[in-house]
Amino acid sequence: MLNLSGISKSFIGVQALSGINLDVRAGEIHALVGENGAGKSTTIKIVAGVYKPDAGQMEFEGKPVQWARPADAKNAGIHVIYQEFVLFPHLTVAENIYLGHERRNRFGFVDHARTRQDASDLLRRLGVDIDPQILVSELTVADQQMVEISKALVHKVKLLILDEPTAVISGREADLLFARLAALKAEGVAILYVSHRLEEIFQIADRVTVFKDGAHVATKDIGDVTRDRLISMMVGRDLKDIFPPKKPKGEPGKVVLKAENVSVEGRVRNAGIEVRAGEITALAGLVGAGRTELAMGIFGGLPMSSGNVWIDGEKVDTITPATAISKGVGFVTEDRKGQGLAMFLDVAANISAANLSAVTRNGLIDRRLENEIARKEIDNYRVVCRGPATSVATMSGGNQQKVIVARWARTSRKVLILDEPTRGVDVGAKTEIYRIMRGLAGEGIAILMISSELPEVVGMSDRVIVMREGAISGELTGANISEEAIMSLATQHPTGKVPIDKVFAQ
Repeated sequence: MLNLSGISKSFIGVQALSGINLDVRAGEIHALVGENGAGKSTTIKIVAGVYKPDAGQMEFEGKPVQWARPADAKNAGIHVIYQEFVLFPHLTVAENIYLGHERRNRFGFVDHARTRQDASDLLRRLGVDIDPQILVSELTVADQQMVEISKALVHKVKLLILDEPTAVISGREADLLFARLAALKAEGVAILYVSHRLEEIFQIADRVTVFKDGAHVATKDIGDVTRDRLISMMVGRDLKDIFPPKKPKGEPGKVVLKAENVSVEGRVRNAGIEVRAGEITALAGLVGAGRTELAMGIFGGLPMSSGNVWIDGEKVDTITPATAISKGVGFVTEDRKGQGLAMFLDVAANISAANLSAVTRNGLIDRRLENEIARKEIDNYRVVCRGPATSVATMSGGNQQKVIVARWARTSRKVLILDEPTRGVDVGAKTEIYRIMRGLAGEGIAILMISSELPEVVGMSDRVIVMREGAISGELTGANISEEAIMSLATQHPTGKVPIDKVFAQ
């Protein structure tokens, strides 16, 4: 279906692709993997007609092609679902799905009833129940992903490209996506699947291609490669142990964050947690379990309808983000581009953003001091950039995440809440972020980590608190932390904490 031969592309002296090769067959799911900066996104944009290659040849359906514009690729049957959604929040679900392809009556006017019905039928094919009349702005991120996929199904798709499609979904939604991809594969659709989640690659892919530093490393049948070998090809070195050693078992640290009977209207019910100094505590559960909402309630980002919060032993009567920050609590959001970073500012400004008073002199920001601090943190967190003046918008996801962690670690000396800390970053950057997290815990900071990746939860956590449908369903520690035990708690009825012996008795 698609064949790329010797494709090269550079941007202002930076070589993004160096003679890469890639072929995707009809009726297969072909995974494309590599670290951030490996050339995956550039390749996708060449196939989609966004960029023109400097050298090499692209063939589609056996014929040489070079798209003049993205519309040409789409008209040929190529559809890309990017990691950053292309949705209009103030239009309805149906209007978004059929934008530019509106259903019309015999007089040429938009047939809204038919548009809604057809949108409902498409969503039903995906196995999701979304009201086609609701505004996209009112949907969860997972449901927005399903709307993006529905847009692709409007067209006669021959090649479907998905860029990190499960970065914002997991559990049932991911299973539904995989089932739909399997159905499209059976219909002869070629699927190019880009993901950092290696467990997904082995679950659904037929073949896998590895890129590194803009070059083609290898293409393998999925049955001919192991996870360790795949990682080794991606990062150029063996990663025998991705996760740093856990804290040796000993006396538990001091409780520095405590919450009791926390409820967030419609999202969290009577939840209580404790987070201890020097420990990494994970909040686990399926998408929609209320993990982020509980953390946001404790931090003051969402209003609590009931509950009490203590920080370092002191009860906080009215919790707000400003209060939490002033008491040494930081929050690294899962949406680093939309909520975490000031994308139009440089590294130095982003690092100092949470504590401007530290770099302010006589009412003005001291840029020399700000840059000095940034240089120190760039070295400390091994941020790959040209220096403090680098725009964060030009950096890889992993390095952007390091900048956010550096910002909050400077001011949050009690508790650091990390919501999906490695979402959308490559395995090499994940290893660096894990090292940073364990180092911060070693300094006595209490870390509350929210993660949808079970290997990450098991590999990083000293303690795991599991949620289901807005309630705490159980807690795991030490050797009892396993993927099976977490899933058991995440899928059972939430009747309060469950003793460990009952978890394994099920």
